Amino acid sequence: MLDRTKDIVASAQAWLDEVELTLGAADSAALDRLFLADSYWRDVLALSWNLQTIGGGDSIKRELTTLAAKAAPGSFKIAPNRAPPRWVTRAGTNTIEVIFNFETALGRGSGTVRLVPDATDGDRLKAWTLLTALDELKGFEEQLGTSRPRGQAYSRDFRGPNWLDLRNGSRDYADRDPAVLVVGGGQAGLAIAARLKQLNIDTLIVDREARIGDNWRKRYHALTLHNQVQVNHLPYMPFPPSWPTYIPKDKLANWFEAYVEAMELNFWTGTEFEGGAYDDAKDHWTVTLRHTDGSERIMHPRHVVMATGVSGIANVPVIPTLDNFKGTLLHSSRYEDGETWTGKRAIVIGTGNSGHDIAQDLHSSGAEVTLVQRSPTLVTNIEPSAQLAYATYNEGTLEDNDLIATSMPTPLAKKTHVMLTEQSKELDKELLDGLRRVGFKLDFGEAGTGWQFKYLTRGGGYYFNVGCSNLVIEGAIKLRQFSDIESFVTEGVRMKDGTTLSADLIVLSTGYKTQEYLVQKLFGDAVADRVGPIWGFGDGLELRNMYTRTRQPGLWFIAGSLAQCRINSKYLALQIKAIEEGILGQTGAAAASTA
Repeated sequence: MLDRTKDIVASAQAWLDEVELTLGAADSAALDRLFLADSYWRDVLALSWNLQTIGGGDSIKRELTTLAAKAAPGSFKIAPNRAPPRWVTRAGTNTIEVIFNFETALGRGSGTVRLVPDATDGDRLKAWTLLTALDELKGFEEQLGTSRPRGQAYSRDFRGPNWLDLRNGSRDYADRDPAVLVVGGGQAGLAIAARLKQLNIDTLIVDREARIGDNWRKRYHALTLHNQVQVNHLPYMPFPPSWPTYIPKDKLANWFEAYVEAMELNFWTGTEFEGGAYDDAKDHWTVTLRHTDGSERIMHPRHVVMATGVSGIANVPVIPTLDNFKGTLLHSSRYEDGETWTGKRAIVIGTGNSGHDIAQDLHSSGAEVTLVQRSPTLVTNIEPSAQLAYATYNEGTLEDNDLIATSMPTPLAKKTHVMLTEQSKELDKELLDGLRRVGFKLDFGEAGTGWQFKYLTRGGGYYFNVGCSNLVIEGAIKLRQFSDIESFVTEGVRMKDGTTLSADLIVLSTGYKTQEYLVQKLFGDAVADRVGPIWGFGDGLELRNMYTRTRQPGLWFIAGSLAQCRINSKYLALQIKAIEEGILGQTGAAAASTA
């Protein structure tokens, strides 16, 4: 087996040279020498203009042969100034991982290939996974570093408008409409707007909150991010190295304000997006925006990007007899601070992150708290278990780690998370055993794939323990099952055993409605039916309708964690740029599947 660095590098470049020759000759048979029978190729716009994953050597061979002509000859090279080719373990397999650069006729890209010896072919190194991802379009490169704008428009003309005059004019939209309207000013909206700004696409963010960052600032008092700072940067502008490992919500909210100013993003606060209709003949939307002062603005953007998060509208389920309760009833999205409830009795319904955190906040404020479980919930300690998935981000560069994250095909990502879930179960054994003893119902995700795939398929259903589980085990926070409730009554909840749980406050930590609901509300049934399901995997290996063209021209979706938004905003922005420049059609045979 190869072990010396120079042998690994030489073998990696030899594979890249051979795949390039094979593609140039469109030699389908020769691809058998390059890919394992059980292999995966993920292409992110570079050759197919789709986000797509192909599984199996024969399928890869057919697809690569079809798209081979798009690769530029002589460009497949090990990337300088990136992590060098090296032996690593991914999804339980030892592999040589190689980061490389390449070009197509239209753009430049980065990729990874993972090579393993094929025991059926004399230990010949073959590709187990391949990623080809577009980084930039030729002729439309981002103006960064030495290519940055020189500011001559306002630095040389002492009688002309200065920088602030131009900045104010840009965000006022007094005499123009934006090319792109981004709905939602959280991490998703900021990330895509920043990417589009660097591609010189006129973009406006609108958000109904009164202040930039309020979508974090106005959440419950004790909230901090549950993953670590090194994973969570926004594009172009990383957090300072002095920041805490777990970012408090208000610190993040204030950073959002600073980010908008530093990146010169156009942002309207206090502005509600009321919906729109698409004009196929004119290739633009007619949308209505309403400001908090009651005034209205009609705009005609060519693109609308929904950046309202995986879940934009509070899900308040219809619970029989709940309206009998005469105390205070809140959805978790409206809960802010437990100090109001000191000495009072509270029931929190729902055992995801928000439910647990709100229960703990109420308990810490001196309330008597009962946590009600509706369905089995995955629980894992925030350290080290919940951080296992981010281990690669503890070393190397953010750029390399984002590419590695992008390169893992869904089946292997699932395998990885099954392994991580088993590891976390061992690490958390004492905690999990304690929860079982008090009647807490646990699960570990579909087929044991853990919390990450719960998030990717349903947007929740798990809790990162920062202490609430320990309080439940100790009995400091009481636990009851929703199935044991007979009815809600004036003073609280009557249980099937005849006891009554009195409450001054009931918090419904019941999640949020799906994106499909929001689309139907804002754009109507026809558009919702055309787009289809959003988020989750369906029968495919890519998230449905996320970060890519949908069947509705000019309608895009971006959501997820800060890392997901940082990574995928680049690819969404490149697609919009390609459409704006006439390189790519809005829809057609290459449009994203909703299967």
